[in-house]
Amino acid sequence: MHRRGRDLTQGSIPKNLWWLAWPQVVEGVLNVVDQLVDIIWAGLISISAIAGVGIAQTYRQLVMTGRMGLDTAMSAQVSRAIGAKNDALANHLALQGFTLSAAFSTVVGLTGAILTVPLMRLLGLGDDIIDTASFYLRIQFLGVIALAFRQMSGAALQAAGNAVIPLKATTLTRLTHIALSPFLIFGWLGMPELGIAGAALADVLAQFLGAAWNFWALFTGQSRLHLNLRSYRLDPLVLWRTAKLGGPASVTGMERSIAQLVVVGIVAGFGTVGIAAFSLTRRAENLAHLGAGGLARASGVLVGQNLGAGSPDRAKKTVVWALGYVATMAFITAGLMYVFAVPILKIFTRDPALVPVATDWLRILVISYLFLGTGQVFAQSFNTAGDTIAPMLVTLFSIWGVQQSLALMLTGESHTVAILGIVFTLPVLAHMGQLGVAWAISIAMAVRTALYVPYFLWGPWLKKRVI
Repeated sequence: MHRRGRDLTQGSIPKNLWWLAWPQVVEGVLNVVDQLVDIIWAGLISISAIAGVGIAQTYRQLVMTGRMGLDTAMSAQVSRAIGAKNDALANHLALQGFTLSAAFSTVVGLTGAILTVPLMRLLGLGDDIIDTASFYLRIQFLGVIALAFRQMSGAALQAAGNAVIPLKATTLTRLTHIALSPFLIFGWLGMPELGIAGAALADVLAQFLGAAWNFWALFTGQSRLHLNLRSYRLDPLVLWRTAKLGGPASVTGMERSIAQLVVVGIVAGFGTVGIAAFSLTRRAENLAHLGAGGLARASGVLVGQNLGAGSPDRAKKTVVWALGYVATMAFITAGLMYVFAVPILKIFTRDPALVPVATDWLRILVISYLFLGTGQVFAQSFNTAGDTIAPMLVTLFSIWGVQQSLALMLTGESHTVAILGIVFTLPVLAHMGQLGVAWAISIAMAVRTALYVPYFLWGPWLKKRVI
């Protein structure tokens, strides 16, 4: 046991996994609750607000996952250095990672804020949705900068083996957001009445508080990392390695978000109710894998540190344990969500036109929830091991080769596609309407996990160099 953390390269693998995972699991729960609260507030306003908030959160997810590839690369490097007992190198790598992540977030956040309305019109959204949620989305784009500072500082602490401090920072962030939102939405106590955009502004303010807590810990030596700016310098070689390693991880994350936006374009043809149903089930998906994200990130950190310590067998066993835990939780939560689909959806809306449609969506997507967590464990473990190409290729094929193709062919509508100048008409495989999109998502998620298994057993991901 280090005075500021635990040696995760020794001792029981399942104990180390849970020791690092439980704060991240709780943090994941808080993140989900936070997103759901915005949907609940939107449900009190209108169906258009529900649809708009769902689209806005998907756009923010796109930006966030693009940046998180850089955080993944930094985590891979920092965890290797910590595993090799080289704390000074870990500090240097963390600061270089922060430089890239902050620059990316600033440029993309400002660009998104300027192009908010054109981006919403690009999806074919109705004026009712745009009028209700464009201000919300613009603030969310600007808030990406604050979110980036909290997440990248938390990722560095987790890579060094300290997941408790990021949990505390996230708790402060979420409680502040939840408490402040109604004051800015409804104009309580003389606050400006901003509608659903008030929830976005509350989130931005809360993110800055959480980021401040993480940076305080990093610069005061509350973990294995102890940063200072006196020795800071730009290191072009490290910056290039981080960008090279993080690029494919960013593409992996962005692929799914971009695919969701394309799906929105397909679902938009079925009207506002269809978009609202899709938005609700996307949020319900977060409930279905509350613990999966935390276990996946913990698995990645343990893989990185054990590879840094020269223990590939421990790294591989870590992934197996994480898969077992995630699969068990997935079967339980997916079963509960199938049985209690209607009560769960009525938390967000009681609209008689929306609930039946959203219930059908949710019960089909439960199938995808069974595979979502295992796919996360594989992808996060490979990425943090330094193998970011394989997850990118698997995600690329499962989404664009399987999900998007089936989404077009199962709705019952005829679609013409042009690829590299070649135009062809996709066959109609079924007439399921908007529910064909839900089936396409579930099938693609199962295919993704099936593709990861042989690559995990083959083992080239254990031999990647990141520092």
